[in-house]
Amino acid sequence: MSFLEVRGLVSGYDRGVVLHGVDLDLAAGAVLGLLGRNGVGKSTLVMTLAGLVSPSAGSVHLDGRELAGLRPDRIARAGVALVPQGRRVWATLTVAEHLALASRGRGGTWTVDGVLDLLPRLGERRRHLAGRLSGGEQQMLAVARALLTNPRLVLLDEPSEGLAPAIVDKIAEVVGTLRAEGVAVLLVEQDLHLAFAVADEIAVMEKGTVVHRVPTPDFRRDPDTAYRLLGVA
Repeated sequence: MSFLEVRGLVSGYDRGVVLHGVDLDLAAGAVLGLLGRNGVGKSTLVMTLAGLVSPSAGSVHLDGRELAGLRPDRIARAGVALVPQGRRVWATLTVAEHLALASRGRGGTWTVDGVLDLLPRLGERRRHLAGRLSGGEQQMLAVARALLTNPRLVLLDEPSEGLAPAIVDKIAEVVGTLRAEGVAVLLVEQDLHLAFAVADEIAVMEKGTVVHRVPTPDFRRDPDTAYRLLGVA
């Protein structure tokens, strides 16, 4: 059994089904780049894995433990951390308050000091309200919040969206650090440069299912398939 094993996952919203039987495997310490056109279900998959959308069928096993249908807090305690699209930081809390809340009652490799060593800009902004941070700083705060839960699986949903190249490079550095520590990473991304730089494999979704998966070098050598699935060369 893979570290993360998803089988036949079906989920959606009141207006209908979005995921139509997703199968997915991910090893510990592996990085999978998940690509696809807008509206194919990538974010719904991430939200379902995190427990924020309830599945109607299928299973999600993390290190052999069934997570499908559990509350988000129980999934988080099992070792799943989400860096959501759009950051979703609490605007009226300071950086320091975010870090304190994320690390409360947690033990493990990642500490507030360790996170600030990796993301020193946050240290300079510790007393600032999150709502007054730049977009890049808010993204770093969302990443820090996830790291402080000491996760075994990190779900990154469009982390480079709207960010300057220097911040995207920092995200790539964080992903590399997670890989080195044996943390599995599922990266949903539109920035092919970032996905290619950090992912061991590339998977592509269409109409709520995973339709293609290959090692990243193989995907890069096959522009015809990339164009057919993504509309890019």
